[in-house]
Amino acid sequence: MKALVTGAGGFLGGAIARALWRRGDTVHTLQRGRYERLQQPGMINFQGDIAIAERVSQAAEGCDIIFHVAARAGVWGDYQDYYRSNVQGTENVLRACRQQQIGRLIYTSSPSVVFDGTDDEGVDESAPYSHHMMTHYQRTKAEAERLVLAANSTALATVALRPHLLWGPGDTQLLPRIIKRARTGRLRLVNAPGKLMDAVYIDNAVDAHVLAAEALACGAACAGKTYFIGNGEPVAMASLINAMLQAAGLDPVTKTINPRLLYGIGAVTEGFYALFRIQQEPFMTRFIARQLACSHWYDLGAAARDLGYTPRVSMARGMAALAAALADPQRESA
Repeated sequence: MKALVTGAGGFLGGAIARALWRRGDTVHTLQRGRYERLQQPGMINFQGDIAIAERVSQAAEGCDIIFHVAARAGVWGDYQDYYRSNVQGTENVLRACRQQQIGRLIYTSSPSVVFDGTDDEGVDESAPYSHHMMTHYQRTKAEAERLVLAANSTALATVALRPHLLWGPGDTQLLPRIIKRARTGRLRLVNAPGKLMDAVYIDNAVDAHVLAAEALACGAACAGKTYFIGNGEPVAMASLINAMLQAAGLDPVTKTINPRLLYGIGAVTEGFYALFRIQQEPFMTRFIARQLACSHWYDLGAAARDLGYTPRVSMARGMAALAAALADPQRESA
């Protein structure tokens, strides 16, 4: 396999790139900065913006598959910034596939494209795109996913994966925020009994992408389709957060907050940030408040059937690996 991984500077993109490299595949990467963890013998790194078509095409030269992981994530900011990275960037990847005659494309999407502010319990891929998008991220990821699926043809096989709430050693988003808030005494659990969510361990998400690459071909069962990717172990958010805190050697959090109050805080915070044109992401928004108060777990049957995906790292084993990595920052996930 000769693969280009976009967004290899990120948590998932970097993990995919390193996994392919360890397999012996030829790996090109495209990311904005220079990252020591990508400086591996034989790994070819390109620095550049996914929104610059020429740079994407250069990075893709000689490849036979693209893992398009790069994206502008978050819940705050200017729409055009999200559009430029998520939609225009995806258009550039599709253009590079045509120019370089690349026959396979794995796109990393998000379950948020179907989230409408209510519970997602056992949802499968028949769920429609949300009619109530609350963030620019949702809107642009949904548009990009549509582009990728529509591009599936006899010359280019495409598939979209929707991993939910990535975590594990090397996490630069979820875990650092939880630890920071816990240490400053600002972490609260949302009082939402019975609400469960499924968070996918990083190695399982990587496995799903590699399995999709192996299964994908023009006319294959997975071509032109999208798949939810999870750990298959829905748990209460409180259990997940406190397990992460335990792995970090911190005390569990017990203080709770009413979900309606949290939503109100998000609305007021958004209004304040908008009024004063504050670019920094708010500590709370209505979208985050709704996500924390709802169930998020998905039917993984289609991924098992068409990709052969079965999560190999359990929550318990993942937490043990996370604890070991936090105790020794040089340690990588298995």
